[in-house]
Amino acid sequence: METGFIIETIVKAVVVLAVFSALAGFTTYIERKVLAFMQRRLGPMNVGPHGVLQLAADGIKLFTKEDFVPQNAAKPVFMIAPIITAATAFIAMTAVPFFPEFELFGYTVRPIISDVNVGVLFVMGVASVGLYGPLLAGMSSANKWSLLGGARTAIQLLSYEVVSGLALLAPLMLVGSLSLIDINNYQSEGVSSWIVWTQPLAFILFVIAGFAETNRTPFDLLEHEAEIVAGYATEYSGMRWGMFFIGEYANLFTICFLISLIFLGGFNDLWFIPGGLAIVLKVMFLIFFFLWTRASWPHIRPDQLMWLCWKILMPLAVVNILITGFVMMF
Repeated sequence: METGFIIETIVKAVVVLAVFSALAGFTTYIERKVLAFMQRRLGPMNVGPHGVLQLAADGIKLFTKEDFVPQNAAKPVFMIAPIITAATAFIAMTAVPFFPEFELFGYTVRPIISDVNVGVLFVMGVASVGLYGPLLAGMSSANKWSLLGGARTAIQLLSYEVVSGLALLAPLMLVGSLSLIDINNYQSEGVSSWIVWTQPLAFILFVIAGFAETNRTPFDLLEHEAEIVAGYATEYSGMRWGMFFIGEYANLFTICFLISLIFLGGFNDLWFIPGGLAIVLKVMFLIFFFLWTRASWPHIRPDQLMWLCWKILMPLAVVNILITGFVMMF
């Protein structure tokens, strides 16, 4: 029994790693096409029909591009930083239930690698460790622009983790559990039982914090595309550079699954739509929403980012917790 459990866990881990690594690459193509459509451009068109082989071309380029380490960089730290970003992104997925249970050849499969009873805390904690990747990358590079990008990482991710944590406190008070499966089951009575209806402010705060924690526009200060340099990743090339962005897109999927599970009914059946398909549709819509925002909103300055976090979002999150507490008491 124990051997079977170990084998099953290893298979799940390999499947999650392979699927989401591929999805992270494919999402870059979808993103370029969505942005091109919204900005009246064509996007990738030259490699394959409608540019569908652009993903393969990008992969070949990353694997064959020279992977150098600057002469004056702190070499061990410089080489480990991308691994931290990618590893923490996938480790955070281990406590996320992606689909409802299903049977395969008479065997019941639970689509979660590790069902820990503090799933929300585990995911948020591991994801927060991911900030050390960009931070160490900036500090170990022989480049002042990279150092500035690393400093932006610290102020942005640390600040918005506070907001996301406080935003989730109110929904967790209602459910009374930190397990993502328990939170999903709490919303099993249909659309009317979704937590987004009772906690709309928490939903908005968590989504905004999700933009910041995944380095998405308008909060993309870590690797600011409007600037000549690439923030903390300025000195990176090849697959080390690619690992940063695999981690970034993997985090995007994790945040979208968390939003779906905590606020939007998770993998419960949606009218006539089965639960497995329902959560896929929710995640796809949320990813499209993230891309839509990138196409529509300008970047903001670091001082505006911190002003929004500490003077607007955090006080709102605290007020929401107090209101929820008073309502539950009376």
